[in-house]
Amino acid sequence: MLHQMDWDSLDDSLTALMDDPPHSSEPPQPSTTNISEHEFSCHCCYDILVNPTTLTCGHNFCRHCLALWWESSHKNECPECREKWEGFPKINILLRDATEKLFSEVVQRRRSEIQANPKISRSLLAFQRYGDNLGRSRTNQHKGAGFFFSGVLTALTCVAVMVLVYHWSSGVVDQHDPLISKPVAHWTPEEVVSWLDHLGPWAQLYREPFMQENVNGRLLLMLGDEELLKPPYNIENQAHRRAVLAELDRVKTLGVKPPQNLWEYKAANAGKSLFLLYALKRSPRLTLFYLYLFDYSETFLPFLHTCCPAITHIDRSVESSFLNTQLEPNWRQWAEFLVKYLLLPYQLIAEFAWDWLAVHYWTSRFIIVNTMLLSVLEGCALWRLWTRARIRSLPRKMWNHLWKMLSQGFAFALLWPFVPQFVCNCLFYWALYFSPIINIDLVVQQLMHPETQAP
Repeated sequence: MLHQMDWDSLDDSLTALMDDPPHSSEPPQPSTTNISEHEFSCHCCYDILVNPTTLTCGHNFCRHCLALWWESSHKNECPECREKWEGFPKINILLRDATEKLFSEVVQRRRSEIQANPKISRSLLAFQRYGDNLGRSRTNQHKGAGFFFSGVLTALTCVAVMVLVYHWSSGVVDQHDPLISKPVAHWTPEEVVSWLDHLGPWAQLYREPFMQENVNGRLLLMLGDEELLKPPYNIENQAHRRAVLAELDRVKTLGVKPPQNLWEYKAANAGKSLFLLYALKRSPRLTLFYLYLFDYSETFLPFLHTCCPAITHIDRSVESSFLNTQLEPNWRQWAEFLVKYLLLPYQLIAEFAWDWLAVHYWTSRFIIVNTMLLSVLEGCALWRLWTRARIRSLPRKMWNHLWKMLSQGFAFALLWPFVPQFVCNCLFYWALYFSPIINIDLVVQQLMHPETQAP
């Protein structure tokens, strides 16, 4: 009976509590209205997250803030802790829905501001295309044009290796005129006649007197205008005589026969030819300026006269070319050269290569195609700077490029004597014949996905 009374009193107490709940001294549970905005803010813009993107390190950022950071830094790392992310960051859907429900007005306002900003829209588009490229499988990435050019490059590499091995083993590559390296004072009469024949068909009219007199290198250095005019040489044609004297002056200055084609120039100036081949491709303006300062008469003047010929009524015969390439350019030539030098430097190289089609048919065409591709790549780079409103960074980029080229040129000058000739030949022919194939692939990438390319 006592036990029954205890349960009845307990039921009465519970009923009283349900009818009149007591006031508790404990603080009320926090509601959603007490959540701090700081907990849902981006650590880049310090505002409410819009399209929150979670990185592998756990930090969250606005989608557009992360895109702007990626575009400016060109690094796949967290803006806060600098930890690199894996794959491509995705939007955190749960966090996005929470921020839109809790801070709907702020999120809507910020979305309108983002959509009205063209710079942010371009960055988001570039960032998304970057993610699309990463998401493709390797098979899909190499399909189409990229797969085709990669196959062509591989096939040409195999063929080139076989051809170069054959040439180097048979000594074909080394078959050049020995006069380009032999001092003129040691020339034999036969070598003097050979030098005379290289001046052109018109010089064959005077080879008999040189053979009858057994003119060797020492006697050749003593010849002047009066000796060539008198018997037994009898070079009465003034243009012929001036051409012989001009070429003879070049021989006296160099001490050897000047190179007449690309292969002779490579044999006589192995290091310089490799340096110019890479430097003209990487930085044509700086390289031409280098030639102007340090190789004016032997390389720069013939280059300028070939690319920007003088429009005169001077005799355009073969023998006059030896004189014209050593004349000082007139103001019209300088004006044409400076315009092309500043705006279209690769066109100068293409025009020079075009003039050598009769001597180096296929090699000149490789160079011309490569210059066209390099012009397109340079134009794409300038267009990206302009469209992304980063043209103001051009002086800084030019200074960085200048410093990079100077440091690389200095390193090349130091390391060149220690590099084996076989390696230099490989680099030379690779830059000459395979650069167009590589640049075709780069141009295709630029034209297909221009927004994803870093400026």
